[in-house]
Amino acid sequence: MKTFGEFVKIMREKNRITLREFCRLTRIDPSNWSKIERGTLQPPKSKLLLQEIAKILKLEEESHEYHLLFDLAAISFIPKDLVDSEDIVRKLPVFFRTLRGQSPTRKELEDLIKILKEE
Repeated sequence: MKTFGEFVKIMREKNRITLREFCRLTRIDPSNWSKIERGTLQPPKSKLLLQEIAKILKLEEESHEYHLLFDLAAISFIPKDLVDSEDIVRKLPVFFRTLRGQSPTRKELEDLIKILKEE
């Protein structure tokens, strides 16, 4: 699973936006943003800033990538001891989609239920 920072860096590079240009557009300090992309700082919590980032990265609202941006940001704030399993972390986007009212595939739902039942 990608982290928030890895995902944004991939999308930024896909759109040929340099780190400095991205930071100019978001008004974020480049050294701090670099730390976010490397995973040493947590992503922003602000929904408005995340929406601005999605717009800069040309993520269509309600697209998979748009929701993934928000999901990965949210996952990074869950305490590590609550998600000590990589399987749980990988399934959290399925859980978030379900909360948004989007139906996961049957297999995704079965996998998530299986993981949640494990001790």
